[in-house]
Amino acid sequence: MSDTCDVAIVGGGPAGLSAAVELKRQGVARVVVLERFGRAGGIPRHCGHPPFGMREFRRVLSGPAYARRLVVTAEEAGVEIRTDHTVTAVRPGGVLELATTQGAMTLTARRVLIATGNRERTRAQRLAPGLRPVGVMNTAALQSFVYEEGRKPFLRPVIVGSEMVALSALLTCVRHGMRPVALVETRERVQTRRLFMALAALLRVPVLTGAELLSIEGRTRVEGLCLRRNDGTETTLACDGIVFSGRFTPEATLARASGLALDAGSLGPEIDAEGRSSDPHVFVAGNVLHPVETAGVCWAEGRRVAGVIARELAAETGETTEPASRAGAVVRPGDGLRYVVPQRISGATELNIRAEGAARGRLVLRDATGRELVVKTLRAYPEQPIRLRVPALDAAALSGDLHLGLERDD
Repeated sequence: MSDTCDVAIVGGGPAGLSAAVELKRQGVARVVVLERFGRAGGIPRHCGHPPFGMREFRRVLSGPAYARRLVVTAEEAGVEIRTDHTVTAVRPGGVLELATTQGAMTLTARRVLIATGNRERTRAQRLAPGLRPVGVMNTAALQSFVYEEGRKPFLRPVIVGSEMVALSALLTCVRHGMRPVALVETRERVQTRRLFMALAALLRVPVLTGAELLSIEGRTRVEGLCLRRNDGTETTLACDGIVFSGRFTPEATLARASGLALDAGSLGPEIDAEGRSSDPHVFVAGNVLHPVETAGVCWAEGRRVAGVIARELAAETGETTEPASRAGAVVRPGDGLRYVVPQRISGATELNIRAEGAARGRLVLRDATGRELVVKTLRAYPEQPIRLRVPALDAAALSGDLHLGLERDD
């Protein structure tokens, strides 16, 4: 079975749904959103706490209410949302191979937008040692248990991680009668603003940093988590569950299977400043590019990339018109910088950057001759999204690679 459309969007989260609405607003005739789960809305479906929606709808919403609002807005705009549709590959020419409850099919689109988001690293990916009892999960699984199934998977868990999502797990537990034993961070400092950790203090949940995970205890259910503190002492936290939070990685399986070029730093697809991947038919937006940003940031990015797609489609004069190719200079991050998105720029744009750990100093963009093009004083906490606005560059600057460096303060 085969079908056609103007734009196929893979992923029904904030980036994908906002892009779909914007495409319809700009006159694109047939826009299809392909969502592998039974409901669209993305990760916010599982987040029962606010705040969501202030940028998009000018009001504070819970995650599920926000997700429903995104879906309703898309449906009212005339977007076709197909749930239980898994895209297994995107072939050259915008041909998507799908696995559905009705069997395999193909969908051919003039343009494709991949917005598959990201996911937390699993216990196995973190190489956490010990037994494999029931009660070990990530934040998404915890919130699915609570908000979608109405169940408490444990009563006294340990939360491993200290990014913002760890606080989401903390709030979920406390609001539903679970009392976290501790919040454990294996690195030497918390991975978000220290101020935000005041929530843990307010809830009387200890925060343990620099703690090595020695083993998970319990044969059938979790009974404890053994740690070695940074002073060398070993301790066991008695608990009945463990939540591994954060350490996000792009959900880039589709991009990899489709042969798109991937960035070694972000682990997501490489793009230019307009969101175009190494396949000119395929665009990318959202947290599959930069783990992890808020739903509001992904929503805005989806709209922006949709505008590029709509203009490109409107400029086509016939069936033989080829899509635009990526242009511009490659941006190469230096030591101390994990990644930069986009990886290729040609005009004025904003770079999305992550440093390795906390960073203080100067962020400098140079051309191939060493000329300073943009400089920013930087004081960033770990995992902080860093923005660098780059003006339109002259032809000399764009004639070779651009180098992004972090000059740390001593």
